Amino acid sequence: MIIWLASYPKSGNTLLRSMLASYFYSKEGILNFNDTYKIQQFPAIQHFKNLNLDLTNEKEIYENFIEAQRFINIDKKIKFMKTHSSLARINNCNFTDLNNSLGAIYIVRDPRNVVTSFAHHYNLGVDETIKVMTDPKRWLIKTDLIYKTFLGSWSINYNSWKQMKSRVLIIKYEDLVNKKKTTLLKIFNFIKKIGFPDFEVDMLKLNKVIKTSEFQNMQVLEKKEDFKEAVIDPKSKTRKVFFKFGPKNDWKRILNKEFKEKIEKAFIKEMEELGYV
Repeated sequence: MIIWLASYPKSGNTLLRSMLASYFYSKEGILNFNDTYKIQQFPAIQHFKNLNLDLTNEKEIYENFIEAQRFINIDKKIKFMKTHSSLARINNCNFTDLNNSLGAIYIVRDPRNVVTSFAHHYNLGVDETIKVMTDPKRWLIKTDLIYKTFLGSWSINYNSWKQMKSRVLIIKYEDLVNKKKTTLLKIFNFIKKIGFPDFEVDMLKLNKVIKTSEFQNMQVLEKKEDFKEAVIDPKSKTRKVFFKFGPKNDWKRILNKEFKEKIEKAFIKEMEELGYV
């Protein structure tokens, strides 16, 4: 059964995924990108290859989201799956259901900090990025590995996953950075509650996860080996630095007043709810 690691892009999903992968898929809790890759992203093209579908037919793909998840769950093991999709009906088809999902951990980040990270990652200006983040009909385009994904606006994405109610845990990126141990223990308690009743935390391993997943360590690791999920810069034809800003991405220093006010006006309800304003 799937536990979703869901988020709007550039909200800390990779950090969360790396920490969970280091804990569950490594022997000692030491961060390694190869373990991070074990938590796959949905909808990936590979998830549909065994379903005898026309892989170029988007309508057929969306109609078989649930079937693809049944195939993923065929071994009946609990597994994490990353997604940036809104929890929505896409082309009149559900993204998932409770027969295939134990629940979700949704990581959310102050949108005033998302905007600068998003702009860097996708080679956009800040003003253009704000238009993307406020677009209720926004999709992430198809890549060589991932099908076109319905994103929605920042607020639509966040609110959609709240529909899972007791089966979703909302985690703030800022807490994952500044209160690592408390936040990870909260996540582990949630995982235990929704499907891992016998799970007991190995505190020595957890401490190694926390230490090796510090942002500076991830930057050093990226310099030693490419992070395969970093995008290719269209000008240099090389991978852009993925772990570039991290906690130093502070909207108070970077955003001008106009951009700050645009974001706050668009998302004031959710930002108040989350304690960002």
